[in-house]
Amino acid sequence: MKTIKFFSGQELPVELHKVRIVQKLFLKPIEERFEAIEEGGYNTFLLNTKDIFLDMLTDSGTNAMSDNQVSSMLQADDAYAGSQSFYRMESALQEVFNKKLLLPVHQGRAAENIISQVFIKEGDVIPMNYHFTTTKEHMEINGGKVLEIYTDEALKIKSDFLFKGNIDIQKLRDVIAEYGKDRVAFIRMEASTNLIGGQPFSIQNMREVREIADEHGLMVVLDASLIGENAYFIKQREEEFKDASIKEILHTMTGLSELVYFSSRKVSSTRGGGICTDDNDLFLKMRDLVPLYEGFLTYGGMSVREIEAMAVGLYETTDETVINQSPSFIKFAVEKLDSLGIPVVMPAGALGCHVDAKDFLSHVPQEEYPAGALAAALFIVSGCRGMERGTISSVRDEHGNDILADVELLRLAFPRRVFTLSQTEYLIDRVNWLYQNRELVGGLKFVDEPPVLRFFMGRLAPTSDWPQKLIAKFKEDFGESL
Repeated sequence: MKTIKFFSGQELPVELHKVRIVQKLFLKPIEERFEAIEEGGYNTFLLNTKDIFLDMLTDSGTNAMSDNQVSSMLQADDAYAGSQSFYRMESALQEVFNKKLLLPVHQGRAAENIISQVFIKEGDVIPMNYHFTTTKEHMEINGGKVLEIYTDEALKIKSDFLFKGNIDIQKLRDVIAEYGKDRVAFIRMEASTNLIGGQPFSIQNMREVREIADEHGLMVVLDASLIGENAYFIKQREEEFKDASIKEILHTMTGLSELVYFSSRKVSSTRGGGICTDDNDLFLKMRDLVPLYEGFLTYGGMSVREIEAMAVGLYETTDETVINQSPSFIKFAVEKLDSLGIPVVMPAGALGCHVDAKDFLSHVPQEEYPAGALAAALFIVSGCRGMERGTISSVRDEHGNDILADVELLRLAFPRRVFTLSQTEYLIDRVNWLYQNRELVGGLKFVDEPPVLRFFMGRLAPTSDWPQKLIAKFKEDFGESL
């Protein structure tokens, strides 16, 4: 992916790949989209893909695989134990992440489960740049308390600060001083911070964290699920690394942590994941939980075909033309929406374009879930499925009250090599129309609320007849057929 300046003066992202296999999409009439979101309880997770035009829910497992990844699956070794497919994947991880020892797992949250069980005890705290939903649940189930010690710039929607995923160093020192080093299970850094707009951290910040960890004998754990994009941003934004290769940057990052874990659904466009380390003692502490929860040590709950494709995908993560495709499209969408006056997280990050629902729907109180309402409204008017990243993704306190999220974001994910520029322009147009008619969108309320990770399976309903009013206005502007 390159951003090319055209003779007209316009700059556009140009793909450095060609499309050879396609999947048919459907853009259904607005009445059918309304029926679909009603049936799905106004939760975009519960939509059926037959009703979706552009699926921008997530980049997890939805990135387009390369021809080399698909062809590699034909050489898979189906052995239950000692599969050659595993050893090819192990070699890829050793080269790309520069860690000797690997424990395979079926996805990233399985790695979180094992790490949390082994290294967290009751009363521990885990300082980090920001939490992820499943990460926090695993850590709390095992008696830990997540402490988010992000930089003060992190929650500013529009900012020129390039590394909003940084840990605040003084806050880290304060945590250790308050709780004592023995109660700090480890320090976690997420590359890049999912819930606050896919924002990266810098190598300089990670070095400072490493220095404090060494000073107090603490372990640094790196969530590397979006490490390729974080490395790309470092190359673009951190002067020291402007001439470094992506592989060199990856090695620098992983070299500053004792443990690296990842979801292959994000790193290499396949299902699966892993935990990597150079420390044999750490490896042995976790090893026995893999056969218990995941499968044997040479497949970890994955099919060997996925393992083969993962190995190729890991090598492709070092290719700048592969990993910059998603950030380039995101940057294009973010800057276009910003030029239209639409509130979006800036600077553009990894994973997706993040719309600030709290500002977009300023008339909808947080207790009525503006990010969830915006996700539902956008689906109704466009067929594009985004994801709520706000208070629905939060939890309730001991009194049953919502713990209001720091930010209310509608995430519009851009999986690698999936969408075209015309599809992106369509999305921008429909978001813009919705913004011009934002006063028509109302709130949501839960009608079926699971006690854990409610954003996955919970069902909601509108607090008024706002969807019908939105549809009437849409038909007035666009006609009956859309």
